Amino acid sequence: MDSDGTKDTRGTRWHGVPRPSAPPSGTGREAAGPPGPGPAAYPPPPALPPRPAHRPGADRTAPGADSGGLLSWLLTPRAAAEPGLWRYGHRPRPEDAPDRVSDRALLTGAVGALLAAFLLWSLWANNLVPHRNVLLELVTPSDWWGLEEPRAALTARAVYDSLFATLVLYYFGRVGNWKEVAQRYVISRPQPSRALRAAVLGGLVVWLVVWHELFPYERLAVSLTPSDWLFGPTDVSTVHRLRVFNTLLTLLGLWPFAVLGGWRGLLRGLRRPEPGAETSPQTVAETPADWPELRALGQNAAADRLADEVRTGRMNDVDCARIRRAWTSVVAHPSRLDAFASAVLHEGAHACAHPSGERDLPARTAVHDLLTSQVRLGRYTDAERTPPARRHVGAAVDPGTLGTSLLAVGPSGAGKTERLVRPVAESLALQALAGQAALVVVSAAGTPLGADQGYDIVVRPGDQASVYDLDLYGGAEDPDEAATLLADALVGDLGEVDLRRAGTVLAQLLGPFRAAHGRFPSVGELRELLDGVPSALEGLRAGLDPETHPALLRELDARARQAGLPGDPGVVLAGRIACLDRPAFEGFFDTSPDARPFTLRSLDHPLRVRVDLPERAHPEASRLLTRLLLVQFTAAMTTRRDRSLFACLVLDDATHAVTAESVRSLRRLRQSNAGVVLNLRALGDVAEPLRQPLLAAVGCHVAFSGVTTWEGALFAQVWGTEWVETTEVAKHTVFADQPLTRMIHAVRKLGTGKPVTTDAVTVRKVERERWSASQLAHEVPPGHAVLSLTTVQGEHAPPLLVDLRG
Repeated sequence: MDSDGTKDTRGTRWHGVPRPSAPPSGTGREAAGPPGPGPAAYPPPPALPPRPAHRPGADRTAPGADSGGLLSWLLTPRAAAEPGLWRYGHRPRPEDAPDRVSDRALLTGAVGALLAAFLLWSLWANNLVPHRNVLLELVTPSDWWGLEEPRAALTARAVYDSLFATLVLYYFGRVGNWKEVAQRYVISRPQPSRALRAAVLGGLVVWLVVWHELFPYERLAVSLTPSDWLFGPTDVSTVHRLRVFNTLLTLLGLWPFAVLGGWRGLLRGLRRPEPGAETSPQTVAETPADWPELRALGQNAAADRLADEVRTGRMNDVDCARIRRAWTSVVAHPSRLDAFASAVLHEGAHACAHPSGERDLPARTAVHDLLTSQVRLGRYTDAERTPPARRHVGAAVDPGTLGTSLLAVGPSGAGKTERLVRPVAESLALQALAGQAALVVVSAAGTPLGADQGYDIVVRPGDQASVYDLDLYGGAEDPDEAATLLADALVGDLGEVDLRRAGTVLAQLLGPFRAAHGRFPSVGELRELLDGVPSALEGLRAGLDPETHPALLRELDARARQAGLPGDPGVVLAGRIACLDRPAFEGFFDTSPDARPFTLRSLDHPLRVRVDLPERAHPEASRLLTRLLLVQFTAAMTTRRDRSLFACLVLDDATHAVTAESVRSLRRLRQSNAGVVLNLRALGDVAEPLRQPLLAAVGCHVAFSGVTTWEGALFAQVWGTEWVETTEVAKHTVFADQPLTRMIHAVRKLGTGKPVTTDAVTVRKVERERWSASQLAHEVPPGHAVLSLTTVQGEHAPPLLVDLRG
């Protein structure tokens, strides 16, 4: 049950791993013994770094170093967001309206309206407005306005002044857009900033209105209150009552600002218990850290055990993601429920472990969120092209976007490996430990893509100390299928060679050989057959029974007649396969019955595989093997039945690895829950007829700093155009008819040196490229890249500038 059917050991399939892996205490070189007499493809790798002092999961990028870290990681909200946005702790921001007023203009208008309101009220309060009391005297008795005004007259005047003050504040509040100021700078702010700003604003208003009587509202309240409530028998009691009255007015004046600042919600949040405090069972069951999905099906004991593992810090983010993945399989297959519950009760956080027994990587260099399967690459810059909702927001990728495949282009030193390839490989390796993905990384030997302990299989072709081997035929059983795959890998990058004829040549040899020997030929045997060595062909013919295999004999005779003729693909095939028939590769690509090389058809298990190619010693062989792995991966993924795991092939250097058939296969990977990451120094490393089809086949594109203009032109074609609003200002000279106006214009021209003009502003929408070739070549700063993403569901993220250092 611990494997839930997706994480069985590697020895359960005939095409599993060939030889036993090295013990955990030593490296593969130590386990394999001293190198053989054959020359090595490259110098021995440097010694491994010292073992980290902390346990896995205790570094800054791995939640779960303590209970508080994992609890906060689990409880952090992950809002639904557009593709490419880092969801961990993300707070969606509303899109700005097209007619949104700038902050400077908004504040200037608000302050100006406030000063105008103060000025008008000051004129009114100081009797500087003519006939200010006309309306008041029309609706009140005339005997009220003598030398001694009665209390009723004072009340009427207070009401009259308050009505005028309200009209002034309302009018200038509309003019100054005070509502938008409050919305933008108070209501839209997160707590506790919102409450603090509302408190400061409310205190200032109450201080001016209630305690300093800037406006007549306090006088109105006194006039409407019975006098015996405010005035006592002594002066001391009167002062006390007035202070209490002003305090009540202060609280009443602060009430709308309390609503504006959300004080009630803030106080409720402060009353919530701390994560470690005791809470009621109902509250506990609502938190993700207490596994409510298990409790919903009655598995309270298993949920309590996992919750205890979280609180005590014995669980990390990989354990959490792995057990949730296993629970998903239990929901799909209820017959596994008892086995799952038993494993959780006995093993806790170690339940449903990865076949390797590892629970984390030796080290992490990027920030990961395994609940959403995302890895953070950087942050979107605050640029003109960046929508306001994405500015300063994290940029991330996940299997949903990698499933459409990703192409990265940038010169050496642009940071492709460090800032893109390694974070992606690291994220997929963590997901493999959680039982969610399978990873194959192909790179040159010595590329810093993680320690050997972070992988289940490390294949080093050309290194005699390598523990693992590769299958030259990709685990194919059918000779025609094996011939097609091998032909595409050998000559798929050569436009002058007919791929169909090359596959036919290989099929004419692989079919008879398999029928005669029960296996496919080794590299040396295949080279002899392609070269047309008479002894090799005669020996193969002798191994075939004329009565049993007449068709295979005809194929072999046809191959013998075509060998050496002009245009024979066998000559090119023999030359290409000779790159692998070198002393450094002796013992590799073994096809004997006892050999069990690694094949990409075993990626229905959560494996972490790294292939180190001898790029320096054998560059042509490395390119051939890269093509071979790409062809085998696309063929294996499109035909696999179990597609529950996301499988990804990461090529750190895809130079001359792309063929016409692999480009066609990239689109079919989307429905196979698989993807490819292609890393190129330049688009010139791809054959010219394949450049545009390749850009169209992949859904995610990354243009690093330093691409050329002609490469930028291809990206610009893929990303298309958009409608933007432009403003054109035309200056027209003003011609005056009046003598005085002419004199003024002449004096102005004499002082400024320019004629008097008027501006004619034209605003219109035009269609322009999202990124032009020149902008991609010259306006992308170092450490940045332009990133566009597409999900397997068809959602798009526009090409935006991302700071990969942030």
